[in-house]
Amino acid sequence: MKTSSDRDLLVLIKNELMSQRAIEQEVAYLNHILRKTELPHQFCKAHELVQRNHITRKTSRLLVAFRLPLLKPFWFLIGKN
Repeated sequence: MKTSSDRDLLVLIKNELMSQRAIEQEVAYLNHILRKTELPHQFCKAHELVQRNHITRKTSRLLVAFRLPLLKPFWFLIGKN
């Protein structure tokens, strides 16, 4: 299974007996997991936007704030966990 992605992963493996095929499969599994968690829908479920005295969970506002190169003063993206 060959997948393309634009991320660099550093995978530290304690077991030196793993074959190259096994390592590639582990990296493919990690890419699959990360791809699912990086969806905008999942990001919005896991974060809130604090704007000075206001907290919002609206998807549109969260995505706008996330795409900004630098958040405005007193704006914070906070993970719900």
